[in-house]
Amino acid sequence: MSNKLLVKSNPELLTPVAEYFKVLSEVSRLQILSCLKEREMNVTELTEATGLGQANLSKHLKVLTQAGILTRQPQGVSAYYSISDPMIFELCDLVCQRISERIQQQAEYFKSLF
Repeated sequence: MSNKLLVKSNPELLTPVAEYFKVLSEVSRLQILSCLKEREMNVTELTEATGLGQANLSKHLKVLTQAGILTRQPQGVSAYYSISDPMIFELCDLVCQRISERIQQQAEYFKSLF
């Protein structure tokens, strides 16, 4: 995201950013992305890997595909899903790193109290 986008604070420009983060704000979708990090999978494989019901899984796959994060490739009677935007994992790594740092800071603070 460019600094120009942040500075302008124009809702029309910020809406797609908010929508992208909204797609990632669902635990089940993050679980699906995690499963697809290593290889493409079909719905049956994803159902087994995530424990999600097929209808629920299909709903999330549709959202992720419409957002351009996943691609869907029909193969015979199945469709295989894969990550179309690998940068998504860089974003997730940044967020996880920040959360880890915050937890460590909180732990140090609580240690200092005793």
